[in-house]
Amino acid sequence: MSTPTPVVENLLAAADREWRALGIHRRDRVALQADLRAELEAASADGLDPAELVGPDLAGFAARVAEEARVGQAPPRYGQVLGVATGGALLALVVGFLGVIGLHQILVAAFDLPPGLRVPVWLAAGVFYGGVAAVAVAGAVLAVRFGLRDAPCIRHTAARMALLLPPAVAASIGAAVALGWSFDFPLTPLLIGAEAAVVLGGFLAATALARRWSVGTVA
Repeated sequence: MSTPTPVVENLLAAADREWRALGIHRRDRVALQADLRAELEAASADGLDPAELVGPDLAGFAARVAEEARVGQAPPRYGQVLGVATGGALLALVVGFLGVIGLHQILVAAFDLPPGLRVPVWLAAGVFYGGVAAVAVAGAVLAVRFGLRDAPCIRHTAARMALLLPPAVAASIGAAVALGWSFDFPLTPLLIGAEAAVVLGGFLAATALARRWSVGTVA
């Protein structure tokens, strides 16, 4: 049996990354890697360059190997991703709220604001809603990235959530504000629930789209 070379190990690691990106289940990736290892080590033992066996298009080679082995993509696990993302966002909001309360007390004790200073309402609202959105997005992305780190394509999913969630949440908050404005902002449970549903819907839709974009499959 030939001794594995760094070239073989590097090719196997790169192929495994491509299979993960394709959403191939872990047990199938292990089998594919074992078969590919045998072929590459045999080529190396015969004096051939394993890299030449793979060719310049590693992504295409990995896809062909998976297709020939007739292995399927892993389930997209939308429910799990959405649940973890929502839980991470809520946890981040709670932690952020407690942090803001503590920071507010420190700032009030440390600084005296000028008596005539007035912050425009639009600026205060923008900072508040922007801060809430940023904390929620960060919590959701980190929860998915590390809470589901063994799931296929999860790094791609987290990266695309970071790309899609900010505009989606901003648009959802804008839609919720417009909804409240159309009813003159009554503090009724029905309207508050409707506004929360609008924001949550945008958040979940963007998260699901990020996951679908990553795995390239439809549930």
